[in-house]
Amino acid sequence: MDSLITAAARALASGDAIGALKRVALRDDAPALALRGIAMAQLGDLVRAKALLRSAARAFGPKETVARARCVVAEAEIALVSRDLGWPAKALDAARATLEAHGDRVNAAHARNLAIRRLLLIGRLDEAEHALAEFDPASFPPAWKAAHELVVAGIAIRRLRTRTAREALARAGRAARAADIPVLMAEVESASLVLNTPSARLIARGNERPLLLEDVEALLASKAMVVDACRYAVRDTGTVVSLATRPVLFALARALAEAWPADVSRDALIARAFRGKHADESHRARLRVEIGRLRAELRTLADVSATKRGFALAPRRASEVVVLAPPVEEQHSEVLAFLADGESWSSSALAIALGASPRTVQRALDELGAAGKVQSFGRGPARRWMTPPVPGFPTILLLPGPLPSD
Repeated sequence: MDSLITAAARALASGDAIGALKRVALRDDAPALALRGIAMAQLGDLVRAKALLRSAARAFGPKETVARARCVVAEAEIALVSRDLGWPAKALDAARATLEAHGDRVNAAHARNLAIRRLLLIGRLDEAEHALAEFDPASFPPAWKAAHELVVAGIAIRRLRTRTAREALARAGRAARAADIPVLMAEVESASLVLNTPSARLIARGNERPLLLEDVEALLASKAMVVDACRYAVRDTGTVVSLATRPVLFALARALAEAWPADVSRDALIARAFRGKHADESHRARLRVEIGRLRAELRTLADVSATKRGFALAPRRASEVVVLAPPVEEQHSEVLAFLADGESWSSSALAIALGASPRTVQRALDELGAAGKVQSFGRGPARRWMTPPVPGFPTILLLPGPLPSD
């Protein structure tokens, strides 16, 4: 490896993409193409970066398997940043195995970290935790330690373990400062905002107030019965009843919980659950049927008792009933939860992350685009959707992955 390639690699390792390009911008040999690709990725030109890395992988000889594997890892990182979740994970696994077999422990660890980040992004937390348990970052450079701690913090945040998340972010901050990479330090600061920004609202006895993530953790560990409008479930200590596929029952449960300990009139329940402007006998008959179904679903948590004017919720064990709601409520909030990270997403990537059909996601994006809440660029398979981060809407509770008591 010549001195210019070495100098360019060191510049990239310190986050100086411009300095690296100055040394290799006019060269077309395989190592220079790879370094140019990584530099362009750091500068944000992901399309050009991907093309350069693929050219570098083709330019490396058949015996340069390690170099080609490093190009695959770099391309996988670009795919993750550009939210190309359909990128073949098997290629990354194969590249990691090659790097490990040839003793490149640092880049093999980076490949493993990318795979874990992808699992975290699509809500497969158990798999992410299992893969993370096999990884010890103690002997790696500070930049890799910071990346590892960011993943630890991400899993802890999704699991609502705020103390663990704060400790991991503190370690990530120290490692990022030791690495002296501004972009990495900014990423740690951005991740820390999730813990210091309201992520939900508590609605109880006619009042509401914002909650930080640690407040949500404390609420779910309390003895209160929580009607969770973030996950569409009803829960108390140790018991969770999911109503994610029963929107009418959840609407009734939430209306009853918001009014607790008072009752709710039949007309108000009909308007809330069925969106009926004028209640007639057919609506009332349907309400009786749905209330019976709700009783059956909540039989271990609460009773739904009839009153003169309507119905009331009576918890069996809990001392109070509260509603946990997102900080901002609007249609297609799950889609907005992902787009709020400021990255550009394809509709297919959103479908993978949400576990929904591509057509359902596309309809949601079209409606949000017509309302001016998201913007798109590109055409066909290259079309991407994004929106600037919405203040007060980190939406970590809307992202996939089970909560502690699930």
